[in-house]
Amino acid sequence: MSSPVTLNVGGHLYTTSLSTLQRYPDSMLGAMFRGDFPTTRDSQGNYFIDRDGTLFRYILNFLRTSELTLPMDFTETDLLRKEADFYQIEPLIQCLHDPKPLYPPDIFEQVVELSSTRKLSKYSNPVAVIITQLTITTKVHGLLEGISNNFTKWNKHMMDTRDCQVSFTFGPCDYHQEVSLRVHLMDYIMKQGFTIRNTRVHHMSERANENTVEHHWTFCRPAHKVED
Repeated sequence: MSSPVTLNVGGHLYTTSLSTLQRYPDSMLGAMFRGDFPTTRDSQGNYFIDRDGTLFRYILNFLRTSELTLPMDFTETDLLRKEADFYQIEPLIQCLHDPKPLYPPDIFEQVVELSSTRKLSKYSNPVAVIITQLTITTKVHGLLEGISNNFTKWNKHMMDTRDCQVSFTFGPCDYHQEVSLRVHLMDYIMKQGFTIRNTRVHHMSERANENTVEHHWTFCRPAHKVED
């Protein structure tokens, strides 16, 4: 173990080893404690960094273990992404942008993913095709039964996958049908005790005259015990 180093991050004191701070040499901290980056000291001689001191706890734990572990009620992911970007810790940046859940499924939480794919033509009326897909990534039998019972009027296809996921695909449908279906699905999912963990939008151009817009929502709820 190398000698301990004390940092003052936004008024919060942290003591760790030099080897921990240099775990990722290409990061800002790696450069800082290699001597390639200017340092500032506080009145007590501690290294001073003018960043969010509370969130640095998660930065430091990631440096120690190379694993990202957050409380289940953690709500500051966007702020933590900004801190990871500032410190330029590439593996942590990848973890925070990974769409997979931060906790193992079926143990700590249950996850439902809802995505909407919309193809837009530049030369015709806005929406050509919309396909809305609901993917359940844990064994939530009650939710599966509810979808089967409550969404019978929608044209849907169900597909089982080898990793215990079940995928429902609704559509294709027009814009008004897609909005109505999505509102009903989101309302139904949230009434089962799920809350939105994150959302993302992806734009891509397939051809010169057509764009595709993908919307994605991830819903989570705690799983206090493993369901059969």
